[in-house]
Amino acid sequence: MLLDRSSIRVLVLDDEPFMLKLLAHLLIELGFAPPLISDNGDDALRLAATPGAEPDLILLDLNMPGMDGVEFVRKLVEQGFGGELILVSGEDERMLHMAEKLIRAHRVPLLGHLRKPFSLAGLSTLLERSSRGATVATPARKRYPPERLREAIERGELVNYYQPKVQVDTGAVSGVETLVRWQHPVDGLVFPDQFIGLAEEHGLIDALTRAVLRAAFEQSAAWRAQGINLRLAINVSMDNLASVEFVDFITDASEATGVAPSDVVLEITESRLLLDQRAPLEVLARLRMKRYGLSIDDFGTGHSSLKLLRDIPFDELKIDRSFVHDAWHDPTARAIYDASLALGQQLNMVVVAEGVEDRDDWELVRRSRCDKAQGYFIARPMPAAELPAWMASWRARLQRWSKTS
Repeated sequence: MLLDRSSIRVLVLDDEPFMLKLLAHLLIELGFAPPLISDNGDDALRLAATPGAEPDLILLDLNMPGMDGVEFVRKLVEQGFGGELILVSGEDERMLHMAEKLIRAHRVPLLGHLRKPFSLAGLSTLLERSSRGATVATPARKRYPPERLREAIERGELVNYYQPKVQVDTGAVSGVETLVRWQHPVDGLVFPDQFIGLAEEHGLIDALTRAVLRAAFEQSAAWRAQGINLRLAINVSMDNLASVEFVDFITDASEATGVAPSDVVLEITESRLLLDQRAPLEVLARLRMKRYGLSIDDFGTGHSSLKLLRDIPFDELKIDRSFVHDAWHDPTARAIYDASLALGQQLNMVVVAEGVEDRDDWELVRRSRCDKAQGYFIARPMPAAELPAWMASWRARLQRWSKTS
């Protein structure tokens, strides 16, 4: 939350005089000092480059005569802009979505967008997302050398967290997805986006995946001993499938821990193109014949998801969170969600909706009769020891819903 809004410099750029006055009035009402205003891109760029008076936040209209908002952002970046942006536009959702993606590609912090006409409450909600005036600065992402990651794998510093999946129709917990973390002795818990790419680039992904698999199979066996029987999902890189020996490793690990192949789902994301498809196709075919489940993860975001779906006998399809969260009011996301769900159902696949973040998302997947769901509305990833208590609390939530429905 912003603490001292009066010290934050704001620039408003819009070609409509009424909109400039309205935004200035609303900003002052929300505790900001009177903002700089401009009705054209050239003037706004000059104001944004004024030494000692550079804006911390710019409210930007997209569609303007002369220099449009997209061109303005590019030139703003070239000037070295270090603040945040809010889009204010009457353009449709698809245009706004593309503009947001472009701005993020420029690595400019974007708080979101306001559709014209907008409300004071909508503007206030976006401004609450700002990091300006916060008491604690966000730490910079640390880059780790590959040698340090290799040591972490060998020393057992990788730990598994588990995110539940539930049946949408009954709410019953059906399984968990295994999500690796690095328990760094100095930096604390490091998330996979800081080391999975590093592992793939430096030939460490196979060792990393095997460590995750061993620990997950052992945990599954421990849960079964407690009477907790859940299907175990594990992420597998396409690089893991480049060696036909991967099949033997998984089957040996299953036999050593007593975990049945039918209780394991291998989630495959085609994040990298492979020139030689022979080994991956052999590995996946053999795993499927051994009755391991195969899931196509982040469906719709890979290089050739439809071709992959045609060529490999997947039995589960996971709709990417970008097509699930907020799809209840985003027509484009909803259309892709509906098409993905229908495709999975026509192919007799189990369909999982990822990114169920709130009650609205949950109601969408429930009304559309999706099979399974996972996301923060249900549960965040958690250490294995916390799962039994969470399951009890989840059952209590279901009971409360049944009484109020």
